[in-house]
Amino acid sequence: MNSFIIVVASSMHLEYAQEICDLIESSAKERGTGIAKRSPEYIITKMHEGKAIIAIASNDQLAGFCYIESWGEKQYVANSGLIVNPIFRGEGLSRRIKEKAFSHSRKLFPKAKLFGLTTSLPVMKINSELGYVPVTYNQLTNDEQFWNGCKSCVNYEILISKEKRHCMCTAMLYDGNNSKKKSWNFMKKSKVYARFMALKKKRMSQIQALFL
Repeated sequence: MNSFIIVVASSMHLEYAQEICDLIESSAKERGTGIAKRSPEYIITKMHEGKAIIAIASNDQLAGFCYIESWGEKQYVANSGLIVNPIFRGEGLSRRIKEKAFSHSRKLFPKAKLFGLTTSLPVMKINSELGYVPVTYNQLTNDEQFWNGCKSCVNYEILISKEKRHCMCTAMLYDGNNSKKKSWNFMKKSKVYARFMALKKKRMSQIQALFL
């Protein structure tokens, strides 16, 4: 078992920016779905702002990363670009990075709603344990800058064809200001969601083929 340091990224970590971008891109290709591409300059800006979480292995190798974005005049916050270096998968890093990003986001934006778009069932499980619930796209931010970030996704044309009502990703939302929010039992629903996602992916792939 490897040991890792998981911290808020800073100017000390700028040397990892290009590698982070490469991992984001390779992860998107591996999934066949979208993680918005980011430039090294963008990642460096997030580090300088204190709006990123980085995991470093004991040998100083990049192990994982996630960054924080705010939308709609800081009313909505997303933990985006969650990646884990393939050689360190299976060690619970996704959960630890996500938990760190979640707590840091709540500290930076205590009144904001946290949301995310994902095709990953493991990420859905982590989100559900943090208090996120699945929602429709119209419950997310309407900030056009957020949706413009989807342009680098291979499924962007599907998103636009559906008028941003739905796409390959599942939308999830955490509203810490809603004391009556319902919890989502992921373990109970995960098999149903897995089947749903498989059907959804098949259908969306058929739609995507129309644009080729």
